[in-house]
Amino acid sequence: MHFACAAAPTEHQIDLGAMQVTAHTIELNSSSFNQFVATLEPELVIFDRFVTEEQFGWRVAESCSGAMRILDTEDLHSLRYAREKILKKAQKNNQECGPVLAQSQEIFQVMREDELVMREVAAIFRCDLSLMISEFEIDLLTRFFSVPASLLLHVPFMVECSARSTPTFAEREHFVSIGNFRHAPNWDAVLWLKQDLWPLLRRRCPSAQLHIYGAYPPKKATQLTNPKERFLVKGWADDALQVVENAKVLLAPLRFGAGIKGKIVDAMRTSTPSVVTSIAAESMAGDCAWPGIVADTKESFVDAAAQIYQNESHWLLASQACLPLLCSRYDFAMRSEELMSIVCARLQSLERFRRNNFLGGMFQYHSARSTEFMSRWIEVKSRINAQ
Repeated sequence: MHFACAAAPTEHQIDLGAMQVTAHTIELNSSSFNQFVATLEPELVIFDRFVTEEQFGWRVAESCSGAMRILDTEDLHSLRYAREKILKKAQKNNQECGPVLAQSQEIFQVMREDELVMREVAAIFRCDLSLMISEFEIDLLTRFFSVPASLLLHVPFMVECSARSTPTFAEREHFVSIGNFRHAPNWDAVLWLKQDLWPLLRRRCPSAQLHIYGAYPPKKATQLTNPKERFLVKGWADDALQVVENAKVLLAPLRFGAGIKGKIVDAMRTSTPSVVTSIAAESMAGDCAWPGIVADTKESFVDAAAQIYQNESHWLLASQACLPLLCSRYDFAMRSEELMSIVCARLQSLERFRRNNFLGGMFQYHSARSTEFMSRWIEVKSRINAQ
């Protein structure tokens, strides 16, 4: 396995060598990538999100056409931006702003006004398979954007599903909220907590603190810390699982977003009850009981958080629901076997599959050209400037 990235290294990056993965640094808008991938001769190439496919997909198709191309969507970006647009419009009109719960048809109307969805769907068509983390997003793409189901595969998070020893109700304290500050839905959730939710909740739970963790906290976030209000922005967590399992309740008051939420899977892994919005819970539980409470209004969210935090019997019921949901939806053994089976089958019939994917061939021929020629222009310009 090889990992190629154009981003600069950071102090928090994973030691890929310890995982027997060879890391490579690559350049954007450079034909050096064509030589790199041609020499490597991969059987399978995975693009991390559609913008990576736009940048490198045509180069892979040109230099090693026999490689299977897989798009890891992470989440449907155009859906997230559409929901954010709806939320900002409501805020501009001075409406009370809870989660954006527009139905599929309404979301579709907003999404199709933005070129982002065209770029994202075109990337899905160009690839041989796209990994989708959310069933809601699969339904949206197939119903409203005519994406064939054969191009999409539901692949949620995969974790080892086994019971672990975790702190009891009495051994835990405080609320926790966690999420990368550079991710707009997380930052919006912090602001909603600060401005509306926590002022009510701290009066209901006078001994509790709210601990907010996340990578890349900007100064405007750390400045929200107020010890008197017991609102503490702590920033980077060395061990996310540890901070979640030491908390009594995880809060995820997301008002917009897409995909499914790693923080909630971490809560399940540590048997930590969660109080979340419908956006945060979307496509995560299926038919299983939620390990906590889903609430969408300011008042119901605060009531739910206070109830689970203060009532040990309610807390215990929510905590005990974590493992069954985890095993039902996110079991590594089950999910990984399904994933590998479908990928191997697609590899074996790749040429026939591509012949049947006419729209994918069309988008590869036409839609990617603007991206390709822009990249070529930047490359030539850089070469001239370097002379």
